[in-house]
Amino acid sequence: MNQLIFDTVKEGDELPEMRFPPISRLQLALYCGGSGDHNPIHVDTDFARRAGMRDVFAPGMLSMALMGRLITSFAPPFRVTAFSARFIDITWVGDEITATGRVAALDRNARSVRLDLSCINQNGQTTLTGRAALSFCQSPDSPK
Repeated sequence: MNQLIFDTVKEGDELPEMRFPPISRLQLALYCGGSGDHNPIHVDTDFARRAGMRDVFAPGMLSMALMGRLITSFAPPFRVTAFSARFIDITWVGDEITATGRVAALDRNARSVRLDLSCINQNGQTTLTGRAALSFCQSPDSPK
């Protein structure tokens, strides 16, 4: 599936997995700078250990961004009408995340699709679950 086509998609269709390289300390620092979230628990190992953690870990929103990349790899951003996530477990520095998804529901009348999504680490642990809704009622050139 290179692109989600409403007329051919079926409930239960699996989205192609998207695998990401290990979360690096550089990635955490760049994310903190770009997002404005400068919580030291995400970049300062000594601070994280004093807080009882084994090391620094990724902000939950970074995992949600990876999940968003899965969605937009097969559907253009203008189709996304809702996107939510539930944070399940910590994504540690060094974790290799795989974003997965499936078509959970179709509304043929509204021309919309609901996706169930997950981020899973290299140990098979789910770190994030989510949902997204896509609308196929308009094209990018449609008037608002």
